[in-house]
Amino acid sequence: MEKFDVIIIGAGAAGMFCAAQAGQRGRRVLLLDNGKKAGRKILMSGGGRCNFTNLYTEPAAYLSNNPHFCKSALARYTQWDFIDLVNRHGIAWHEKTLGQLFCDDSAQQIVELLLKECEQGNVTLRLRSEVISVERDDSGYTLQLNGAAVQAEKLVIASGGLSMPGLGATPFGYKLAEQFGLRVFPTRAALVPFTLHKPLLDHLQTLSGVSLPTVMTAEDGTVFKEAMLFTHRGLSGPAVLQLSSYWLPGEFITVDLSPGQDLDSFINYERSEHPNLSLKNSLAKVLPKRLIEVLQTLQTVPDVTLKQLNSRQQSELVTTLHQWRVQPNGTEGYRTAEVTLGGVDTTQLSSKTMEARDVPGLYFIGEVADVTGWLGGYNFQWAWSSAWACGQAV
Repeated sequence: MEKFDVIIIGAGAAGMFCAAQAGQRGRRVLLLDNGKKAGRKILMSGGGRCNFTNLYTEPAAYLSNNPHFCKSALARYTQWDFIDLVNRHGIAWHEKTLGQLFCDDSAQQIVELLLKECEQGNVTLRLRSEVISVERDDSGYTLQLNGAAVQAEKLVIASGGLSMPGLGATPFGYKLAEQFGLRVFPTRAALVPFTLHKPLLDHLQTLSGVSLPTVMTAEDGTVFKEAMLFTHRGLSGPAVLQLSSYWLPGEFITVDLSPGQDLDSFINYERSEHPNLSLKNSLAKVLPKRLIEVLQTLQTVPDVTLKQLNSRQQSELVTTLHQWRVQPNGTEGYRTAEVTLGGVDTTQLSSKTMEARDVPGLYFIGEVADVTGWLGGYNFQWAWSSAWACGQAV
């Protein structure tokens, strides 16, 4: 039977980075993945350009039932550390918005960086390797694979969450945690578009592709100021993806459709300048015309000229446009979700090493743990930080 110092399950961002760190420390590392390629989710990320970190990474940008857990790893391996690594590999990058960093060229460059780092650490990478069973005894962990058995003193679970099952996502990590007596919080899709109830969906479907800046608020008071996109299934765009992590079924969201413009003052000014202009054409100066037309069919925007608009109608209209309340039907689920909320309860892990407190030699890193970042490179940074912390310890 082949023996290693460390076996890591999952050749995604966290798994590859951890393997590289451990290997470069002189550990004999076996990195396993059930897919044909390493880093499949990386290649899909950021529209193929990989939003690999965020300049403004801080613990407040992460959701967890144990909010202090992420602080140690994020402080010990920061966004600046990963940016330095990207620079050392000669990868050109740019900032898009809100501190989001992307490769100028392709996400493939980040995968190649990780593979080169693994090579430097003499990591053994085996793809298309299905783990049939895991057993633990005094000497460590024995894994039955499809075709062989391997053994190691340390076992790292970097198998990710349930998002994007088309890329090989499975509940493996959660099941393994439960096998060894660890608690797993219920999981749900996060950073995911909303679907809408009919008949509202029937009206808004015609707006598919229309985007506008918004300020969006969840029922718990969480606010995001980003763009919203109408789709043929409901609502998407950065604001929606962000808010989806804070939304629970049955709740409403509140959307300011015109955050940069006081619509009450705007309508008063327009009335004084163009009293005979239709309300619809006036509002089309500050909001997408197609949106105004749909809101008119929904009888939210009265079909009147500015001078015909009475004060009660104006007050109701302004309130609706600045505080549009929508009750999503649900989300598009794991199929399109960027990450999974919930996972292995981090109170059972060491925040310094990611090791399970009651199961020596067993570690959980990246998305499988109950730490979920905002949209915009935060989840990649958690992958790098948690993997680094673990890689220094195994």
